[in-house]
Amino acid sequence: MISSPALRAGVALSLTAAGALLGAALVGQRAYDWIKALHVIAIVSWMAGMLYLPRLFIYHCDAETGSKQSETFKVMEGRLLRVIINPAMIFAWVTGLWLAWQSGFYKAGWFHGKILLVLLLSGAHGYLSANVRAFAEDRNLKSPRHWRIVNEVPTVLMIGIIVLVIVKPF
Repeated sequence: MISSPALRAGVALSLTAAGALLGAALVGQRAYDWIKALHVIAIVSWMAGMLYLPRLFIYHCDAETGSKQSETFKVMEGRLLRVIINPAMIFAWVTGLWLAWQSGFYKAGWFHGKILLVLLLSGAHGYLSANVRAFAEDRNLKSPRHWRIVNEVPTVLMIGIIVLVIVKPF
């Protein structure tokens, strides 16, 4: 079993990239459509986790430290991050970069805006990841109100990303 988080992330990223490239080779001309479908699935999974995790933090704040409820939230938060959010983010980045490269989107202004928002979403992901560790170590110093506000950040970023991708305003 791989114990280092960095090594696990590297293995996951390598396997994801290899799988995407193998899939692209196997489906030939339809590769773009398949990769695009996988990209959308990864985004939906990533966003589901990013919207749910702060909600768990809100409830976790109300649980007494050391209680059975608090320990249950720790397990839920950790699994959500490791099993859904992290792999989905990696897969979304790998497939998204492949799509941008294949289609030449990297030259478009709307894509630059999208990348900026995706980087901010990735930063929010990092912030939530750090706080999963803080909650796991009973070090949360934030109020439920803080987490309610943070809960809106992925939504606002998602709206901006969707508008840029669909409308392509510039």
